[in-house]
Amino acid sequence: MADPRIRTARPDDAADVVALRAVVFPYLVRGVASTRQMIAAPPPGEEWTAFVAEVDDRVVGWVSAYRNVRTSEPHFGEVSLLHTHPGHRGRGIGTALLEAALGHLRPLGVRRVRTWALEEALPFARRHGFTPSREMRYSALDLSPAPSMPVAPAGVRWRPLTDLDPERLYRAEVAAASDEPGDVPSDTITYEVWRYDVWENLGLDKNASTAAEVDGEVAAFSLVKRDGDRMWSDYTATVPRYRGRGLARLTKQAALHRAAAGGVRTAYTSNDEANAPMLAVNARLGYRPVATQWSCLRDLT
Repeated sequence: MADPRIRTARPDDAADVVALRAVVFPYLVRGVASTRQMIAAPPPGEEWTAFVAEVDDRVVGWVSAYRNVRTSEPHFGEVSLLHTHPGHRGRGIGTALLEAALGHLRPLGVRRVRTWALEEALPFARRHGFTPSREMRYSALDLSPAPSMPVAPAGVRWRPLTDLDPERLYRAEVAAASDEPGDVPSDTITYEVWRYDVWENLGLDKNASTAAEVDGEVAAFSLVKRDGDRMWSDYTATVPRYRGRGLARLTKQAALHRAAAGGVRTAYTSNDEANAPMLAVNARLGYRPVATQWSCLRDLT
């Protein structure tokens, strides 16, 4: 077996990257087209890059690294989805990928880094100076049979994203994210970055994604990113002044119903351990736990 080679990811790696991710993280959903899009034209302002590990012309490892421009926390960076194929572990590939990612972040002035680790990868994270911080819970829902379409409460109208001006949805997401639990606040996302990450994402299903409209305003929303018959509930939230009316659950149920009608068979999502309201919503909708990851933090000098 040849020695592994670490190199910068190329757009034509997308299919191999998605296949590798399906082995290590079967509950994550990002298709080939959207992966190719991210590698070819990264998000604006993030200084995003990715590296792959290659053995015998086969992609066996991946990591991306970027400046987090969604938070007011200064000099904060991300090392995202560091993983190696199970058959190629124990050869230093994970360490080499991590070193490449951190080497990219240092010249950007990043001083604090977050990554995510499965429980079995926590010893690796600790060895490399990371401290576990918060638990992220992943869940799955079988959409056979499909959830029923909920009746809209009085004064509420269900709207697919195809009917919405993206700026209205952006304003609702900014308001809803203001108190989202996490290691750092999500409080500085610009419309340009949001439009790239959400609205122009090739995996976004604008027919299934649903907003609850009240008096002409987006009060709640549930976004669906799709790859074939699998979907990811990218973000479900309610604008603070409309909370307490059950809109998050009902809007998500409407989105799941529409996704199932469009051929989706399994839905996945994730929630911070402290997000009790959404954990309760997902439990009521029938989601079952499938995995846990931990955010891990490290100072970068």
